[in-house]
Amino acid sequence: MTRTQLVVLDMAGTTVADDGLVVAAFTRAIASVGVAEGSDDYARMLAYVHDTMGESKISVFRALLDQDEDRAQHANAAFEAAYGDLVAGGACAPVDGAEEAIAELRTAGVKVALTTGFGGDTQQAILKALGWTSIADLVLCPADAGRGRPYPDLVLTAVLRLGVDDVRAVATAGDTAFDVLCGLRAGASVAAGVLTGAHDRAALEQAGATHVLDSVRDLPAVVLGDPAATPGR
Repeated sequence: MTRTQLVVLDMAGTTVADDGLVVAAFTRAIASVGVAEGSDDYARMLAYVHDTMGESKISVFRALLDQDEDRAQHANAAFEAAYGDLVAGGACAPVDGAEEAIAELRTAGVKVALTTGFGGDTQQAILKALGWTSIADLVLCPADAGRGRPYPDLVLTAVLRLGVDDVRAVATAGDTAFDVLCGLRAGASVAAGVLTGAHDRAALEQAGATHVLDSVRDLPAVVLGDPAATPGR
C-alpha cells in the first residue's frame, strides 16, 4: 500500500467551524444585487448554495445570476467582504480536534494543505483570525489552482507544489460532496467525508466517499494506518 505523503483538507465545515457564516454572508451578498431575504428567489438560491457547498463561490454566483458576470462579481465581492467582517468580529473557531489532527499528521511526516472555495483574502483572514498562518505546509484557493471544486485542480496543485510522488499517496477530507468528488477526480486513495459541515452521510456516500468520519479528528487513524479505521466508519 502506498504510504500517504499528503493530506488535503477543506476549511469551512471541515477544519473551521462554519456556524452559519456562509448563509449569513450569502444573505448580505445576494441582497446587494437586489434579491431580498424571504423572497421566492432567495429561497431557491439558498437551496442551491447549500447543494453546491464546497464549490468556488464565484462559480456559484455565476450560476445563480444567469452568467451575468458583472452581477456575479459584485455579489461575490459582497460575500467575501461580509464573511471577512464576520471572521474579524470573532465568529470563527476551529473544528474540535482539527489542530491536533493536523499536528499529528505533520509530526508523522505527512504534508498538509488547506484548501477553500473562498477567495485568497478571505482565506487569509480566517487563517489570521485562528492563528493558523503556519499550521499547514501549503494553503490554496481556486485562484491559485485554476479552477475550484469539484475539479481536481486544488489537489493536483498541492501535489505539484509539495513534490508528492504519486497521486495515490494523497488523502483528502471535506464536508461536502464536491470535496469528495474533487479528491476522487485527483486520484487520491482516500477521499473522506466528514459530518461536521454542510452535507450528511447519505450525500457523502452518494458522492463516493471512501470513508465517512464523524470529524477530521478521526482522519489521522485512517491515514496513518490504524487497522480499526476501516472504510465507511
